[in-house]
Amino acid sequence: MAPPQFKQLRRAYGFDEVAIVPGEVTINPDQANVSLKIEGLTFSIPIIASAMDAVTDVNLAILMSKLGGLAVLHLEGVQTRYDKPREILAEITRASDTEITPLLQKVYSQPIKENLVGERIQEIKRGGGVCVVSVTPANTKRLAPLATEAGVDILAVQSTVTTAKHTSKSYRGLIFSELCKSLPVPIIVGNCVSYGACLELMRTGIAGVMVGVGPGAACTTREVLGIGVPQITATIDCAAARDDYQRESGRYVPIITDGGFRKGGDLCKALAAGADAVMLGSILAQAKEAPGMGYHWGMSHPHPALPRGTRIKVGITGSLEQILFGPTSVTDGSQNLIGAVRTAMGVCGAFTIAEMHQAEMVVAPAITTEGKSWQLSRSPH
Repeated sequence: MAPPQFKQLRRAYGFDEVAIVPGEVTINPDQANVSLKIEGLTFSIPIIASAMDAVTDVNLAILMSKLGGLAVLHLEGVQTRYDKPREILAEITRASDTEITPLLQKVYSQPIKENLVGERIQEIKRGGGVCVVSVTPANTKRLAPLATEAGVDILAVQSTVTTAKHTSKSYRGLIFSELCKSLPVPIIVGNCVSYGACLELMRTGIAGVMVGVGPGAACTTREVLGIGVPQITATIDCAAARDDYQRESGRYVPIITDGGFRKGGDLCKALAAGADAVMLGSILAQAKEAPGMGYHWGMSHPHPALPRGTRIKVGITGSLEQILFGPTSVTDGSQNLIGAVRTAMGVCGAFTIAEMHQAEMVVAPAITTEGKSWQLSRSPH
């Protein structure tokens, strides 16, 4: 008799290991409704720019809003630590590989200026943008009231891993049910990757959940801590929690798959796996309007003893509008993302993202390599 196992592992899947099966009925892509609803707010595209200093500043937040999506301004980044953040961003992009880690630690060690919190939010609002800001759990009680007073539309509370139950010796902790009652705006919380954590978060009354731990191009959490779940499996598990919570409460809480996207096909797979929207970092950091000027870095980087992020060079491939809507100038699927989503929904016969959730998926590790020997051997230059 074989000895019992201490642990049994289940297989988890990432974007490159699965494929979407075409539907038995097809529709014209322009018939697909790709809108996203977060409580009383509706956005025409299901794409959110991540709360990273190389991705979102005031100008990009305004532009992203005008294009129908959302961009999240990080209230603990350079935008609220420095009166002239562009100078700091330029310094980060100029630093050598050996200089960058100590430089980022120095940059993010400066205190947050509370007056800049309101100023940045008001700049976005004056520019006609929907304003979404992000805070970490440790600073939520301090910064959330300032943000709501300044007129923020949505508050995101983000950390590497977020749960509804947190034990701490030093403070009472952040209780999301109390936060939801105390603030007059929708609250999105993340990140999580499991059914149980997602369900518990939704039960606190929040308006959305971000899904993903460690998949981002500039994130090294998986290498440094060994923590994470591949995005397709994480999305499927959290989508199950969303649907069970809706049956339990009658309330629909959208899930937002956050991180690990490289091309339009990944967005389509995330939606088929159950996501209501996606949060993008490195892809949008390639926009000419992005504040990172062709670079991207993780927001967990500044830890004084254990940096969990790295600066990467992503280059500038086109305008934000071109990346979202085309016309595409590349063949790798990193532009005209909405066109890709609409086309995939058309092929699957899905009029809405909710119908796209019902698309069949298969395990297909050869989906990106089958018959692609010429493409794989072609020089990237």
